[in-house]
Parts: sequence; structure tokens; C-alpha cells
Amino acid sequence: MAREDTKNSGNLGFEAEMFKAADKLRGNMEPSDYKHVVLGLIFLKYISDAFETKRQKLLAEDADSAEDRDEYIAENVFWVPTNARWSFLQANAKQPNIGTLIDDAMRIIEKENETLKGVLSKDYARPALNKIMLGELIDLISKITLHSDGNGSKDILGRVYEYFLGQFAGAEGKRGGEFYTPRSIVQLLVEMLEPTGRIYDPCCGSGGMFVQSENFVKQHGGRIGDIAIYGQESNFTTWRLAKMNLAVRGIESDIKWNNEGSFHKDELRDEKFDYILANPPFNISDWGGERLKEDVRWKYGVPPASNANYAWLQHIVHHLKANGSAGVVLANGSMSSNSSGEDLIRKALVDADLVDCMVALPGQLFYSTTIPACLWFLTKDKKHKGWRDRSGEVLFIDARNMGFLVDRVRRELTDKDIQKISDTYHTWRGEADADKHEDIAGYCASVKLKDIEKNGYVLTAGRYVGAEDIEDTDEDFETKMLELTAKLSEQMAEGVELDKLIKKNLQGLGYVV
Repeated sequence: MAREDTKNSGNLGFEAEMFKAADKLRGNMEPSDYKHVVLGLIFLKYISDAFETKRQKLLAEDADSAEDRDEYIAENVFWVPTNARWSFLQANAKQPNIGTLIDDAMRIIEKENETLKGVLSKDYARPALNKIMLGELIDLISKITLHSDGNGSKDILGRVYEYFLGQFAGAEGKRGGEFYTPRSIVQLLVEMLEPTGRIYDPCCGSGGMFVQSENFVKQHGGRIGDIAIYGQESNFTTWRLAKMNLAVRGIESDIKWNNEGSFHKDELRDEKFDYILANPPFNISDWGGERLKEDVRWKYGVPPASNANYAWLQHIVHHLKANGSAGVVLANGSMSSNSSGEDLIRKALVDADLVDCMVALPGQLFYSTTIPACLWFLTKDKKHKGWRDRSGEVLFIDARNMGFLVDRVRRELTDKDIQKISDTYHTWRGEADADKHEDIAGYCASVKLKDIEKNGYVLTAGRYVGAEDIEDTDEDFETKMLELTAKLSEQMAEGVELDKLIKKNLQGLGYVV
């Protein structure tokens, strides 16, 4: 499949080139450290651009008001003092003390803007950070053009920030998956749920779920004020990334941080939400469940201390409003596990008619793992006003063969894939007086709870959608075998090359195979 047919990121064109240029400046610095250097500067450029745009408007109207801090705060623009403005840093980019100037700018901005307290990096002056590289980074980021209105610059900088987040996640591999959910998965969740109102993510990472929710609202004619964002994150560094990511987009949020996490210190324990989107860490075995056996959230069964998957699901159900819905990314094992009572919790969730839709995803979608995952869609009310009544039914979608390989190790869903899956769900969900859904062998099926019960409450999509109907052709057996053996020969040749590469890498580490 051609690359242009699969592209789904909507990049501006210069983002990839800019990242390549920034990566060249990295030298021997680890991506995990470097991302904070770069993203901090992009954020600084954003708030300075937004400030300067507002300042120019005020100067044109009333010069005296241009230095009135309240004029900026009233329009949700961060106040940026003179020595923290991008123009000042750009003018001093080649000075040996540029690291100190950046740190001072970050401190001033935090002091002047309460919502940014503790968010910004302030270690640009450390000896290990190459000051020439810092100056060149400032020059590079300065190329992000400012549009005539503040919104254009905000959108460009927000997209650059998000693109860089994704690239750094890829460079960090497994660790990258801890703070970043691939864009196509987030897009699919948002397209299916169409979230508005109060939105929550109990393990929000760098805030991608919120950014895409905001995008959805705006693309469909809504306003920024149509959603209210709440979240929690246990990793302080990741929490800072989320706060900056949302601020670059101009999105107000209530994102809580504590190092105990949502299970042991639920910062929003009494809050209920219209929509919840989450990509919890897969199969956590050390989540401290033995200390929470009597927790009020475990309405459908006490989750095992050896795996947090069903703790996440019940935490999310607990926080849904009476007509709320959720989309959750989990490891495939959650659909069929029988260990430590997980099957009984799954049975209880199904019998309570909370499970709305199950989507089986292809493997290799994540930075942190190559194992295939699934999407759980939960709802508190299948008789929701305007929906067709789907009480006692679950929609299964098998999307395991979708997507394309971005490289040897990672796959992405295409725009067409996302559209197909979300359209299938919306058609099934349907309007109250219509049922246009059709089961498609090998792809989707609407299944009654009694049939799920017959299958031992296993929620694996392939068990219900069956095998794809294959159209018979006039192609003879000999021709088919020639095609298959040719393909097998190609794959075997690739396997030989991969074996050589693995052996070479192991030898480089001092191991002989």
C-alpha cells in the first residue's frame, strides 16, 4: 500500500525535517533527556508567541495597556516578562550563558503564572548540556513561523510539539510507551466515543487523549468550552509533559499528580465523568492490590494483586456518570484470562451489560510492546436517548489485519481503518428507530449476552465474527502454489538476513552464536 494512502498524522511537512535537524544536534545525549530540552524550548516559544500576538493588538489599541498583566490573563494568555521572551533569548542564543538565561526565563514564567508552577525544566545551565547546541536549537525552533492571529501559531506549535513527542517515544522504545499512546489509537478511541462534557483519563501520560478530544470537538463545529478535562498521572516528569502539551494547545485542564497513583490516592475519588479514555500500563503485577481488597470500586469482584487490568476497568466504571461511556486499551489477555478470578469479574461486567463493544487490534501498534492489544468500550446506559436500544448485546470488531508497517517494528492504523471501525460502531449503535447494522464474517458481529455466556464469557472477537468469506476464483491450484511458494521464499530470505543481523549485533556485544 502506498505511503500517501495510509498517512494519518496530518503533518505540516516541515515537522519531520525539523525533527531530523534537532536530532542531529543531540549528539551523544540520550533521547530521554534530550526530549525535555527540546520540548521545553518549544513550549517557551509558544507562550512567547501567544504573548507577543496579544501585545501587538494591545499596542495598536492602547499602548499603556500593553504592559498590563491583567489584559493577558483575562484572555488566558500567559504573562511573559521581558527577559523571558523568545526575542530576548534568540538575540542571546550565541552567548556562553544562554543556559542560565533559559533557566532564568523558566523561573520567571513559573513565578508569574501560577498554573505553570513546577512544570517547566530549569536545568539548561548544567555543565553537561552543550551551550552551542542550545543556541542552534533556539535558531531552529525560531523557524516555526508566527501567523497573523494567535490561533495559527498555537496550532502549528501544538502539532510540532505532538510530532516531537511521538518521535521521542519511538527513539526511547519501551520507555517511550510509558508517556505516549500512538496517535492512530487515540484517534480511533475519540472517533468512536465522540467525547464531550467532562472527560477523564486516570493515567493520562503526556495528554494525547485530551488533545485529540479537543480536536474532535473543534472539527465538528464545537467550542473549546464544550469539554472539561480531568486527569491523573503518577510520573512527575510525564505530568510535566502533559501540562505543557495541553498549554501549547491552549487547553485548560485539571491534571493531578501524586506518586501513589490513581489506585492508592484517587485525587478525583468523588467525581463522575461523561467520558473516560485510558491506555493503562499493561498487566501491572506490582500495583499494591493486596492493600485495597475492601475498596468500594471493586463492585464486580476483587481484582488479583498479580494483575491490575481489572482494577483499571473497575476504577473507570466507578468514575462514569449514569449515562457515561469509556474506551480503554488493554492487553489481549484481558479478554479471556481465567486466572485469579478475572473470569468472574469479566462475567459480572458482561452480565451487568456494561460491555458495549470489543475491538481486537493488530500487533506492533505500541512503542512499549509488540504484543497485540484490544479496546474495551464500556457504557452505563445502552438505552441512551437517541441511540438504538442495544441492551443485552455486544458488538465485536476484528481489526487484527488492519494497518500498515511504519518500519520493521511498528504498525499504524490508517485513516480509512479508523473510519471503517468507527462507522461500524456508529451504525450498530444507530438511531433509535433504525437498525442498519449487518454482521460481516471475519470482521464484525453483534452478539447476544446468552451467546457470550455459552462461550464462557470470553470476549475474543475472533470467536464471534468467524472466518472471512473468501470468494472462489478460477485460478488453478498450480498458479496458487507458485504464488504462495514465491512469497514464502521471500519471507525465508528476509529471515536469513535478520538472523545475520542478530548474530552480528550479539557478536558486537561479545557473545558468539
